[in-house]
Parts: sequence; structure tokens; C-alpha cells
Amino acid sequence: MRAKPRPAATPEQALSAMDHLIATHLVGQHEIAQQVGLNVTDLTCFAFVIEAGENLLTAGDLAARAHVTTGAVTGILNRLERAGYITRRPDPADRRRVRVAAEPAAVARVREVYEPYYARLAALFADYSPDEIAVLHDWFTRASTLAAAYLEEHCRTG
Repeated sequence: MRAKPRPAATPEQALSAMDHLIATHLVGQHEIAQQVGLNVTDLTCFAFVIEAGENLLTAGDLAARAHVTTGAVTGILNRLERAGYITRRPDPADRRRVRVAAEPAAVARVREVYEPYYARLAALFADYSPDEIAVLHDWFTRASTLAAAYLEEHCRTG
């Protein structure tokens, strides 16, 4: 596929467009979390559990990914378990540790909400050439790393 002509944009325009995307996404995450009976942090943690698949996360893994304390993650896991989103399983290698597994019915509920959105995103990505997709992937990956580093340096100290 040949790349389609794209309108010129300055870095400032791209940054503004990104800000609008992030704001819309944040509002949407709150609304989706409400639809599935969770708060945004719990929904985000559940997404990490889904993403891990069969490589079940420990509570400590989840705390690190969500950038919350182990005490906070205990509360998150308690809420997710009570709501039927996860189960806790003993770690086969260390019975003192617990691993977190997603409940299949809960995964299906969340995917039902997200699939139409992801289908629209897939259609949008189909409008880009493989080279453009590679640039987007590179940018998203590098921007995520930059954002995480900035948060560690400026927001999560002390």
C-alpha cells in the first residue's frame, strides 16, 4: 500500500492533537469503567491482568505496573475479586505468593465494550502504509517510555 498524502503539521499541532486524544481517552476510560462497574484504576489493573494472559502476575508485579503501593494493590485486588473480575491463585513456585488470573466472563464483558472501538481503530490503521504504522509504533513506544520516565522523576518521588 502506498502512503496517502497527509496534511502538513507542525510539532505544536501534533502535540495539541495528542493532548486532545489523551483527554478524550481519559473521559472515555471513566465512562467505560462506570459501564463495567469499576473505577479507572481497577479497570487499568484488570487490563494488565488480561494482557499478561497465562503469565499470571503477582500482586507485586501489578503494583509495579500500575505504579501503586502493594497496600493499594491489595485493595484493588479485593475489589476486583468481589466484583468477579479476578481470582487469586497460589504461586506454584512459592506458596507464599499469590498470582492473579482474569475471570473469563469478566474478560468477555470488558472486551464486548472495547471491541467496537478497537475495530474502528483497526480501520483507521488500515488507512496507513506499513512504513507509517512502523513510525506510529515507534512513536507510541518511545513516547510511553518517555512518559513513564517523566512520571518516575517528577510525580512519584518521596
